[in-house]
Amino acid sequence: MYGFEGWGGGYFRVGASGHVVVTPRGHRDPSASIDLHDVVEGLSERGLHTPVLIRFTDVLESRMRDLKDAFDKAIRDESYEGSYACVYPIKVNQQRQFVEELRERASSLGFGLEAGSKPELMAVLALTAGVEDMPIVCNGFKDDEYIETVILAHKLGRHITPVVESFAELDLILKHAAEYGVRPRIGVRMKPSLPGAGRWAESGGERSKFGLHAPELLLALEKLDAAGMSDCLRLVHFHVGSQMCDIGQIKNTVNELARVYCELRRLGATGLDTIDIGGGLGVDYDGSNSTWASSVNYTLDEYALDVVYRVRAACDDEKQPHPNIISESGRALSAHSSVLVFDVVGRTRFSRDPDVAWIDRIIASEEGAGIEVPQPIDDLRHAWETIRDTVSIEDKRALDAYHDALQAREESRTLFNLGYLSLPLRAVSDRLYWAIGRKVLALTEGIEDGGLPDQIDGLAEQLSDICFCNFSLFQSLPDSWAIEQIFPIAPIHRLDEKPTRRAILADITCDSDGQINRFGCTDQRMYKPTLEVHEAEEEGDGDGRPYRIGIFLVGAYQEVLGDLHNLFGDTHAVHVSLDEQAGWSIDDVVEGDTVREVLGYVQYDADAMRRAIRKEAEKAVRAGEMTVAQSRNLLRFYEQGLEGYTYLEE
Repeated sequence: MYGFEGWGGGYFRVGASGHVVVTPRGHRDPSASIDLHDVVEGLSERGLHTPVLIRFTDVLESRMRDLKDAFDKAIRDESYEGSYACVYPIKVNQQRQFVEELRERASSLGFGLEAGSKPELMAVLALTAGVEDMPIVCNGFKDDEYIETVILAHKLGRHITPVVESFAELDLILKHAAEYGVRPRIGVRMKPSLPGAGRWAESGGERSKFGLHAPELLLALEKLDAAGMSDCLRLVHFHVGSQMCDIGQIKNTVNELARVYCELRRLGATGLDTIDIGGGLGVDYDGSNSTWASSVNYTLDEYALDVVYRVRAACDDEKQPHPNIISESGRALSAHSSVLVFDVVGRTRFSRDPDVAWIDRIIASEEGAGIEVPQPIDDLRHAWETIRDTVSIEDKRALDAYHDALQAREESRTLFNLGYLSLPLRAVSDRLYWAIGRKVLALTEGIEDGGLPDQIDGLAEQLSDICFCNFSLFQSLPDSWAIEQIFPIAPIHRLDEKPTRRAILADITCDSDGQINRFGCTDQRMYKPTLEVHEAEEEGDGDGRPYRIGIFLVGAYQEVLGDLHNLFGDTHAVHVSLDEQAGWSIDDVVEGDTVREVLGYVQYDADAMRRAIRKEAEKAVRAGEMTVAQSRNLLRFYEQGLEGYTYLEE
């Protein structure tokens, strides 16, 4: 139902207990597992309540090894003479604890880091202290100071490559190289002739933001040759776009890049030894294995083999040496490693039972007040009495009754807007329509969407619950709101029970956009409008336990893009790893923002605010509006609130 086998990548499944089970080592060791619900309970016992972001460091390492293994296998199978390395673009998740975990594992794999701005360069230089041979690639627009820093980093022994994004940058590189007596490794990005595929297709192609056109590339080579530094050109770079969903587009662009590499060497760039194929390696967020924007139609092994084969074929044709291959696969490395877990704190729902006794009481009360009950109300009652005892949607009476209910409800709304229907009778109309609609949905349960009558299209969405969840969409899942990215979402427990409700998820921000109403779907539609959820008490599952939902594959971009809408800050972030004895252990805890901290981000002085409230409380005491004890309670609540979590707390 929730598609774990499709999008889980071997890292997430449903256990016998009905809990989500994490297998951090993936296919290498599927028996080594962690009960996600057990982790959340353990964190709660330690005072770390939801919402909480859980980073599984073993998943991160497994993804890195999977990528390395896929390329190593392709290199062996194709008798390829170059090597492979991934440089992680820290823009995907710049959180220090996360990048440090990645760096520790990158060193043994020969992986490196990518910086796309001056602040990121400063971070990467510090992160690579002591591992000077770790590859560093510098992308993005560069000013004089940026490039001077890169040139000086060569003197520190860093294996660093500035990529020329615009022609002016080459002049700055040559200037500072001469000034400091450095012969740097230089890269150059060329604009591909073909656009990418998927949601970010426009970021590639001839109109892409970065890189040189073919004429500029030749001029750059001439300039290097004139400076006696043509051998310093070591890397050629392409970027085809993020989250490439179609392997066909990847093949075409890699083939073009390989041809550019061969031509540059033929034209005198004899030091050129590396191809950087950029990012683009996608993640199957919905499990459909398709060319939808939230999916991919290829595997990791297929991706690696196609890249290696295309480069080898081009080089063999042109009698050029096989270059080393670099990719900037940030999303593919980090997405699976993080899960956001939150509680459902309340629900709005549409009842299946119209409560006939309540309806009779309302109608009698209105008639007693001299208010006439119009025909649409009688029609709705008759429709309910007709459909109540039907047992199949094949029964003609069921759809007839539903059609009558649709018409009667519309007439009731019109009468209300014209002043001919009272509010209590409007409530009766709504209650009857909801019950009829819920009965229709019950009759169609188990029928595939393609087999449903056209007349009830959209009814499940219209009558779905609204689950109010303790998180901020804008802080923790901005891509869902901004670009309608699909993420895998499922309860993390009770998965041995069949859900009986459908819902959309609403966050606790004061914003109507703060909801999720698009969920992954592996059939012929790109998404489904509701999520299957279990019947539950408003703040628990019937046993007093919170009803908990997880959003998976959120390790790429979501943390660094999150904002402070309604002043909801960062959630707690906890690093969890396998433990052979205890099952799992906490490696690190990054506590979420306090109210004081987020107020400081927007230039409020919390101490000044507290003093202002104290003065107001004293004024109220003097005026007799508040007792001393009450003022003390107010101040205590205010001070505790300033130091507390920005989300709802127990």
